[in-house]
Amino acid sequence: MKYHDLLKRDSRITIMALSWRDIKSPTAGGAEVHTHEMLRRIDRSSYRVIHIAARYGREKESEMIDGVQYIRKGNPVSVIWYAFFYYQRNRKNIDFVIDQCNTHRFFTPLWVPQKKRIFYIHQLTREIWEINLKFPWGKIGRYLENTLLKLNKRDIVITVSASTKAELIELGYDAAKITIIPNGISFIPWQKDQWLDKEQVPAFIYVGRYAAYKGIDAAVESIGLLKQKGIKAKLWILGKTDQEYIKKQLLPVCGKYGIKLGKRGSASEIIIWGYVSEQEKLELLSRAKALVFPSVREGWGIPVTEAGVVGTPSVVFDSPGVRDAVDGGNAGYLCRKNHVKALAEEMERVLLDKELYEQKRELAYAFSCQFLWEENTKKIELFLDGISRSQF
Repeated sequence: MKYHDLLKRDSRITIMALSWRDIKSPTAGGAEVHTHEMLRRIDRSSYRVIHIAARYGREKESEMIDGVQYIRKGNPVSVIWYAFFYYQRNRKNIDFVIDQCNTHRFFTPLWVPQKKRIFYIHQLTREIWEINLKFPWGKIGRYLENTLLKLNKRDIVITVSASTKAELIELGYDAAKITIIPNGISFIPWQKDQWLDKEQVPAFIYVGRYAAYKGIDAAVESIGLLKQKGIKAKLWILGKTDQEYIKKQLLPVCGKYGIKLGKRGSASEIIIWGYVSEQEKLELLSRAKALVFPSVREGWGIPVTEAGVVGTPSVVFDSPGVRDAVDGGNAGYLCRKNHVKALAEEMERVLLDKELYEQKRELAYAFSCQFLWEENTKKIELFLDGISRSQF
């Protein structure tokens, strides 16, 4: 593998960021958006940022995006070695290394001095291992996660929610070394007179990836349970379509309750929108009665915040990260238990209790409007200035 040129000396503080995916990776998600938004807002007069990630296809091997120098090499395994050798070759000119843990690890405690390490984690994986992998691999993954996380417990840490911070403290991390830099939105929150009218037949909406732990099947089944009670409602599903997931997970649920699944433009109770533009996504979010987000674990839950700022509250499981996005249930509907019946009960409450709905809608809007990237920039600057002063 060809290694990049030596870093030239620079009067600025140099940060090397590591992740297995970046903003242009084919499967980039909320973690990659958060990473890029955070790095691109770092003051360029004081810092330079080099981001190393794996290369999955046609992405450029090297490019500058919004002031961040991206280098892409190898696959998720070989990029670890590339990062190691790149650091060794340039260690005199690298001041900090941000190691992003998103299931994937770069094992920086084994090759970067503690004073230079910043551990960056959105969420723990825990039960997701057993949802995504068959026995015994799920059990093994869950056990190894806790073991590996303890490698970084002496590091300075960045995370995105109080839930993740609390779980790290349980593992022995120092609370004083953990900084929360929340997820944010890049667009201006809509004014209330911009909110769109809700659908005549109430629409719930899901936005995100097709993944077992995200609970799309639970949202579909909840529509079926509402139908059994004679309550009319539909579900819009937004995100890159996964036909295999639809066939194996969603169609059997539709058959069980006699509900139809179709594409955009159809009169079906479950409508697969697929990928849509950002503007169309926001319009659909505003037209929906509520976002449904029954994920068992997230770093935060960006769609919850996006829905809130266009006038739509969310119904969510009481899960790490997601509960933070609805302010512990104050700014949304928090299920008492994480199962389908509880989800359907909250969705029914959305439709039948109009006074409560308007309260939740207003509170969701007010809470979500706090999470803007422009505001988060101040948190990033304070964090970096603090650790820089402690080292130099």
